[in-house]
Amino acid sequence: MAGRASWKGYLKLSLVSCPVKLYPATSSSAGKVSFNLLHKDTLNRVQQRYHDPELGEVDRADLVKGYQFEKDRYVVVSNDELEAIEIDSSKAIDIDGFVETSDIDPIYFDATYYLAPDGPIAEETFAVVLEAMKQEKKIAIARVVLSGRERQVAIEPIENGFRLITLRSAREIREPATALEPLKVKLSDDMLGMAEMIIRQKEMKFDPAHFEDRYEVALMDLVKSKISGGQPVIAKAPERGNVVNLMDALRRSIEQERRPPAPSLGKAGEAGAKPAKATGAKAGAKVAAAPTTPSKKRKAGG
Repeated sequence: MAGRASWKGYLKLSLVSCPVKLYPATSSSAGKVSFNLLHKDTLNRVQQRYHDPELGEVDRADLVKGYQFEKDRYVVVSNDELEAIEIDSSKAIDIDGFVETSDIDPIYFDATYYLAPDGPIAEETFAVVLEAMKQEKKIAIARVVLSGRERQVAIEPIENGFRLITLRSAREIREPATALEPLKVKLSDDMLGMAEMIIRQKEMKFDPAHFEDRYEVALMDLVKSKISGGQPVIAKAPERGNVVNLMDALRRSIEQERRPPAPSLGKAGEAGAKPAKATGAKAGAKVAAAPTTPSKKRKAGG
């Protein structure tokens, strides 16, 4: 059974429209360990209170929204005035056009929703638009007002409905040059060849169901140990030796990736898992696949 819709309105394609409803596709708090703030002496949960420099503590009901147009000068906007603002996309998702999936850089992706027909009467129109987009293999670009602001969105057809993704604006995106500078190094064919070999050895299929938040598990272990009154169990990251020689580290990595995975790296709860047997040469030994010809230099990215 579907949960509560977070938005209801119309999906419009030119002169065709149908009632739709929007559901959040993700939950940021699901399964997370959360903490409350307590006073260190009383262990009472503290409360957030609002303070006015003239009146002292004030009630939340007495607060209004203000926009600062000059230093320490505000214009007050009431909730009724905000609700009175209505544009086309306040009640309708109006499709502007269609693009290829590859046209949208993933850096623009923000929140994800599911878009469904609102009632049996809407299903025929909804299904026509859905199937047509599937046939054309296109993603729609539209706009809609969500949480008090107009958002550009991408609408992707999936089974039985659409996935709607809000898109960040160009103003929200920082250019790579703000953090990344050109690399001034030369790469040898030997090192590059071994790095490529490691990448091939570590090929995998993406399956988010197999991901386990180990930090979350360590947090819960700590909480459980303190609840039971025993000695707190504090997880520690394994100590790793300093990498002195890149070539040696690449060779060791190739050998390590050739070994069968340890049982803990397999599927969680897999029955009959046996300890992996070490195979191959000793760590640090040269591997047969390692190039032995003199190194040639080439620039990074060349």
